[in-house]
Amino acid sequence: MNFLNVIENRRYYLSFAALIVLASWVFVVAFGLRPGIDLAGGAEWQISVNNKDVSAFQIQSILSAVGQQKIAVVSNGAGAFTIKTPEMNVADREKYAASLKSNLGGFQEENFSSIGPVIGSELAKKSITAIVLALLGISLYIAYAFRKVSEPVKSWKYGLITLLTLVHDVSIPAGFLALLGHFMGIEMDANFIVALLVIMGFSVHDTIVVFDRIRENLLLRQGKEIKLGAVIDYSVRETFARSVNTSFALILVLAALLAFGPQSLFYFILTMLIGTVFGTYSSIFVASPLLYLWQKKRD
Repeated sequence: MNFLNVIENRRYYLSFAALIVLASWVFVVAFGLRPGIDLAGGAEWQISVNNKDVSAFQIQSILSAVGQQKIAVVSNGAGAFTIKTPEMNVADREKYAASLKSNLGGFQEENFSSIGPVIGSELAKKSITAIVLALLGISLYIAYAFRKVSEPVKSWKYGLITLLTLVHDVSIPAGFLALLGHFMGIEMDANFIVALLVIMGFSVHDTIVVFDRIRENLLLRQGKEIKLGAVIDYSVRETFARSVNTSFALILVLAALLAFGPQSLFYFILTMLIGTVFGTYSSIFVASPLLYLWQKKRD
């Protein structure tokens, strides 16, 4: 089986994509997305301890014993930690600081910030609005850009198919984050929203390259008998090396950052890495077969 015969093997590619997206939606519905303080409000306290062997679990245990149960502690490496709580007033902060000093022998406060629930809720609404507008804007732009190609697929269908592939691309990282949130307590913050927007931008760029080559090949064959499936397969083969090489270069960079980058950005980078992999898959193996399925006449 030649895997680049995307039209012949479309059932396998589309079934795999549908299965992964469905599983992601199930995770989001079943587990939900845990909002961070950026989106729900709360306090973020960054500290560093003298004892580099102290773990995030130890700090969480110390603070929980004082009375704060809803708390998340993330290690930033080299004795640095980020503490997130739903709320922390001045009295609580002094109480936690005293407990940390007595148990750890000393620590340094690097930064403290607090976001009210109203501001967090407003930011969450704006983030959702930004994603929705980006999806619609990209789809409308592609529909306009492909307006000169009306046969055998209407230009607006290019935009709609792009929208479907972008939903695929953002659903999978969201489902993965829901899974991590349920089992590891990972929260969705503003970085995750930024990662989704970057994923959409990279994925749509890759999809446009494939669609543009299909458009060019259709224009070259105007006035002739067109077999859309053959044109799509030929166009995919022409752009496959470029798409994979571009994505692979980005994946290498993200993998390096994942291994050696700051711990505080670990899940942001991981989200982008997952989105890049599945975004590349959708540009080649999802968008093109869907375009074929929308043709007026079967080959």
